Order: sequence, then C-alpha cells, then structure tokens
Amino acid sequence: MTIPSEAQPAHRDRVTDDRLLSALLDGADAALFAVDTQGRVTHWNRHAERLLGWSNEQAVGREGLGGWAVREADAADLRARLLAVLSAPPGPMGAPARQAHEFPMLRRDGGRLLVRARTTAIKGADGRPSGVYCAFGDVHAHLALERNLALSEALLGDSTWAVLVADADLRTVAANERAAQAMGLTPVDMLGEPLAEFVGDGLPELESALERTLAGQAPDEPVELWLTPLDDGMHEEDRLGGPHPPPGGQRHCLLSGFLRLDTPGSLGAAPLGVAWIFQDVTRTRRAAQDTARRAFRDSQLSRATRAAAECEDPVEAAQLHLHYALAGFAEHALLDVLGDSVGLTRLTESPGPFHEAAGAAHGAAVRYGQGHPALQALERGVTVRATGGVARSGWAFEHRWPEEAEHALCVVLRSRGRSLGVVTFLRGAGRRSFDRADAAYGEDVALRVAAALDLGDVAGTC
Repeated sequence: MTIPSEAQPAHRDRVTDDRLLSALLDGADAALFAVDTQGRVTHWNRHAERLLGWSNEQAVGREGLGGWAVREADAADLRARLLAVLSAPPGPMGAPARQAHEFPMLRRDGGRLLVRARTTAIKGADGRPSGVYCAFGDVHAHLALERNLALSEALLGDSTWAVLVADADLRTVAANERAAQAMGLTPVDMLGEPLAEFVGDGLPELESALERTLAGQAPDEPVELWLTPLDDGMHEEDRLGGPHPPPGGQRHCLLSGFLRLDTPGSLGAAPLGVAWIFQDVTRTRRAAQDTARRAFRDSQLSRATRAAAECEDPVEAAQLHLHYALAGFAEHALLDVLGDSVGLTRLTESPGPFHEAAGAAHGAAVRYGQGHPALQALERGVTVRATGGVARSGWAFEHRWPEEAEHALCVVLRSRGRSLGVVTFLRGAGRRSFDRADAAYGEDVALRVAAALDLGDVAGTC
C-alpha cells in the first residue's frame, strides 16, 4: 500500500524526532531508559547497557522490567513507582514533574545493583502524558560523588587547612579563607590571577611542585616551602634602628601537599588542575630554629670561654671570643677600644692571624665620621644596628668597613661601670639584617670581650 504523500512529512518528522531522542539518550553521561504509559520499555541507552549488561535490542519493546532487569516480585511495585510521576503535580514554572527513588536492579550476569533513580514525566504535543524517562546510577557511585562534593565544600569552606586550586596554567580558580589570609588577600582578589601576582620569594619552588604534580609526579610526602607573600607596605623602623618588615612581607613556612585533579572516568584526559593544601607552620619552625640557634650559640660561648681561659695575652683572649662568635653569625668582627687620647683605636679584628696585636703597639687610630654607628653606640651606651643595602653602594666605604659589608651591629664594651670601646659585627650580601636576638647574642660576646680586656687593663694602655 502506498502511503499518501500528505502523510509522508509527518512520518519523516516522527522518525527524525525518535532518532534524535535516542541519540540524546545515548550521548547522556547517565544511565537512562524510558517507558510508555503502559510500562513498556521504549528507550535504553548505552550507559544503561554498560551498567547492567542488557543491550538496547534486548531491552527495548519489553513489557515492563520484571523477570530480567528487576526481580519478578518487585516488578509491580516498581512499575507503579515509575508511572506515579505521570500523575504528580508539575514542578515550578510548569516544569515536568520529577521524583527520586532507590530500588534494586538485576544485571545480566545475575548480580544485583542498588540504584538511585530520578523519574521525569514525558508529555506529548497535546500535553497528555506519553511516558516516563528514568535516569539512574549506582548508589555507591552517587554516594562517592556526594562525599567528594562535600569534601570539596568542606575544604574550601571553614577548614583548618588552607586550600588553593590552580588550573593547568597555574592561575587560581578557587581558594578558601585561610589560603587568602596567608597571602594577605581575599578569595575574590585571587581568582583568575597567576601565582606570581601574590607570591614573591619562593615562587620558583612552588611553581615547580605544581608543575610536577600536573605531570603526575606529586611529592610523596608533605614539603616545607618558605614563601614571602607580596606586600606593598613600607618597612617600619623598630626602636633599635633596624628595619622591621610588616607581617605581609615576612617569610612564611608552609607545610604543603599537592593533589592532581583529574576528570572522573576519563582516562588520559588533561588534568583539571592542582589542589595545593597547606598549613602555616612558621611559628613552630621559627621556634625550632631559634632553639637550635640558641643552643649552638651557647655552645660557642662556652667553647670560647674555655679557650680564652688558657690565654696569657688578653688581646688574644678577646680575639678568640670574636673568632668563636662569628660562626653562623657574621663575616667580620672589629674590636675598637678607647685609648688615652680621644677617639677609638683598632685593637684587633676577626678573621685575622692570632697574636697580630701582641706587643706594645695595638694598632692605628680609627677615624670614624660624625654619626658613625660605632660612635653612636659608645655615646649612648646602647647597641646600634645599621643596614646599608645594595641601594647604597658606598655605604661600607663611608663607614670604613670592608666593602662587602651591608649589615652592621655595634655593641659597646662595658666593664666595672665604664665603657672600654666598641665591637662591630658585619654581615655581607645574601645575609639578613641583624635582629633583636642577634643583638642579645652580640651583647653576650661583648661582655666576655670587655671582661678579658679589663682584666689585662688593655684599654688604658692603647
């Protein structure tokens, strides 16, 4: 029988719509099937086939799911639950009605699978119910996804760890409050920005760890990264005259772990990015460093005292104290004492050959200019710290110090209520400026040097 020509367009449209629906269902990321108003299976996509093992040809056209996709005893109840969405009220804004269910299904190999499903009513062009489609998946897979989402929200929320997520271009795509606080910014200010915008010193080490993680070679254990968040604040002067950096400009020790973020279920796909999880342990690490530094310095003081006790020459004893003090502390130490005439006389320095100042002549007069840190320490009777830095290339020459000197610590020598002179410790490029702990150590050394000089009455004979 020939189909009338006027009916052919409608037939072709119906076939096209049906094929389009099948293509959409097969291309969906979830397992899907559809039934008509009588419960007959009309569609069964590839994800449903992979999950349960039943092919499209084996599923489509069956009257219900009983006896193959579900147990026969559960078939009637499941049919009623699937078709119940057809009589449910529509959703907001007239959207199709939806319902959620959990029920067991049968795999082709006879195993059972608990699924979580969402059913949606399908209406025809006339607005009447024409069927139901059901999206379903393994309950355990859903629970794992929900746990992952909950974990992500918890980490990016009020977590005790700082979390920053960077994409493959090392740009920030997410950060929680703790990560933003560590960088001195807000999460909004960090979004879309490269790490170089808010990390100063330590950036190469951080980027290297992130790139290794993207390449699948993440560190096996947490690593400690010393970073300096960028800060535009001006340095303040503390009461001893040394530069005191603001909190944002200090180096922070961040105990860090790195996780590569891959697309679930997509083998070989490019990574989504890297999660950088870290905790600021600066206080703990600095406390440990300070403890170790104090122990080492105390050991050096004790060694110097024992060595100086065997010296007959007080100048040699003073130089020994300076020699032991320099280890891990400074590059140079200059010992200037007050003589009978006005001004300071260079008695000795370290490093330098021992016994160089022995004898009647203890050195030449040191002509320091007005306002020199050594003269300030002597006049005020307090420790003075000074920093020239690379911006002042002639700073060391102006102060008559070795040309590589960039940081100075001048400590007055006091014994029996009088000033005997000044000891100056110098640090070069690449070393930090002297801090208060350094000043306290320098004062301990100066006390021992002053005692040795006063014992030999060297100051009065120069």
